[in-house]
Amino acid sequence: MPKRVDLPRALTTRAFTTREAEVAGVGRGRLRGEDLTAPHRGVRVPDGFPGTLAGRCASLAPLLAPGGHRFSHITAAQLWDCPLPRAWADEPLHITGPRGARIAGVVGHTSTAGLGDERRHGFPVVPPELMFVQAAALLELDDLVVVADHLVLDPRLLDPRNIRPHVREHDLRTAVEAHPGRGRRRAREAVELMRQGAESRPETLLRLLLVRAGFPEPEVNPRVVDETGRWLGWADLVFRQWKVAVEYDGDQHRTDVRQYEEDIARTERFARAGWHQIKVRNSGLHSARERTVARVDEALRARGWRP
Repeated sequence: MPKRVDLPRALTTRAFTTREAEVAGVGRGRLRGEDLTAPHRGVRVPDGFPGTLAGRCASLAPLLAPGGHRFSHITAAQLWDCPLPRAWADEPLHITGPRGARIAGVVGHTSTAGLGDERRHGFPVVPPELMFVQAAALLELDDLVVVADHLVLDPRLLDPRNIRPHVREHDLRTAVEAHPGRGRRRAREAVELMRQGAESRPETLLRLLLVRAGFPEPEVNPRVVDETGRWLGWADLVFRQWKVAVEYDGDQHRTDVRQYEEDIARTERFARAGWHQIKVRNSGLHSARERTVARVDEALRARGWRP
């Protein structure tokens, strides 16, 4: 059996075009080697190349002309780190450019809108406000509100490697009003429902559940103090007038020891100050939604709230 010819070092860790390989002296027979995969026509990737979103985007990137197509729609939402339902994890890659693209397994779109010069995780991507109106034609309303909350979030702790917010609320509203395409009505409804402060998908879904149940609009992740001004902590959703705080209790609150201990101390501070805290688990957003509404209703009524 003939010895397999090694690839040039520069081609062993990334996706490359067959044309690029030929220029580097790699023969066509070598490009059919079992240690190479062809994710797209004219592209090869070495064995072990990741099947993650980043790996899939990297496999397509060699076919994107500089200044041409950008990753868009659901793919752009994923690159902007939007918390989407798991059902979208295997969505085909979407790209948008001034001209349509015909690449097997890729959804190509044409747009005359400004595609910008944004990059996320090293890949060319449409701006967040354009991604939002594109996603409005695909996502359900609540999922779109989650995306809006994520894009406009101005977090308490800023990661200098991930400048936030990704888009200002005013700019997102302006983009929605200027959007002539599919999903405009849903996008309009979503920006009316978006709020500043939600730091996770469950927080947004929990807020929407309670507001639609007829409760007063809660504050989102506000700073809470007692009557003397002493700091108690932050809480996901706060009905300040009635001293009721509703929080999503994710797994990280138990798996992270430091977080768990801080949660216990914070719960004690709130209790001493006369606050009632309601913890909602994942089932409380899905199979036990009615129970969640009933618990909040009981707590608020006990403290004087009336519909």
